[in-house]
Amino acid sequence: MDVDFLVQQLVNGLTLGSVYGLLAIGYSMVYGILKLLNFAHGEVYMMGAFAGYGVLIGLGGPDDPVVPIAVLFLLMFLGGMLGSGLLGITIERFAYRPLRNAPRIAPLISAIGVSFFLQATALLLFSANFRSYETPKLVSSTTGISAGPLNISLIRILVIVISFSLMIALTLLVSRTKLGKAMRAVSHDREAAAMMGINVNRIIVAAFLIGAILAGAAGVMVGLVFQRVFHFMGFIAGLKAFTAAVVGGIGSIPGAMLGGLLIGMAEAFSTGYISSTFQNLIVFGVLVIFLLVRPHGLLGEPAPAKV
Repeated sequence: MDVDFLVQQLVNGLTLGSVYGLLAIGYSMVYGILKLLNFAHGEVYMMGAFAGYGVLIGLGGPDDPVVPIAVLFLLMFLGGMLGSGLLGITIERFAYRPLRNAPRIAPLISAIGVSFFLQATALLLFSANFRSYETPKLVSSTTGISAGPLNISLIRILVIVISFSLMIALTLLVSRTKLGKAMRAVSHDREAAAMMGINVNRIIVAAFLIGAILAGAAGVMVGLVFQRVFHFMGFIAGLKAFTAAVVGGIGSIPGAMLGGLLIGMAEAFSTGYISSTFQNLIVFGVLVIFLLVRPHGLLGEPAPAKV
């Protein structure tokens, strides 16, 4: 066995898994509170990637940035997260809130419609051309850790560290803050939470905002690592993140991250050891297996039986 190749696939899987995990957290938060599958979440991630690219170009581009690289990266992340956050709030207000008490199929159809609408909007605004962050011009690809079989670039280290830091921060927010307690109360019983004085609309908006902010950060990360941003990039990524949320246990933040890592590893190893042709088949095959064998996921809780 080629140990160097094995370790490289582990690094690739960890990088992909970190991105899918951040996206899956957004799915889990919204589903946990509204029991809604926000299939427009992938497009929010795509718009975040374009927002980060816009900040990069506005500050001189990769050839001649007008600010230090560290500041540039920070502003790109802030731009992507802010842009996606505002988009997430807008989607909730105009596409989902009017249908909150409608049959569950209505907001699901609305989510799919918003997804197509955002794809078409990005196509009209940015064309079908690929945009590139041209990361090697900002940070040398040789910068990072190189020790024995381990060879990981600084950008991938940045992606992994930021992803896990955001997950830990969000876990602490949900478990130890007043906002987190209100979110858990609304997820258990929306009507009872409202009777206890919790502003349900504000909590739902906060869930969409946080999920969208994480999606924007993931979009900038993908742009930095893979350097390709285009209008259709959110569709498959969104489906894989949904798969990660289901595998980890939809509604569970640590489960979403764990599911993302599992899906990222499955994709990396299927690409490295089998063929990229079958990577989507294997990833979605994992989803089918979990739905059949453990539908509540790795860390999710089975739905209580009704009598």
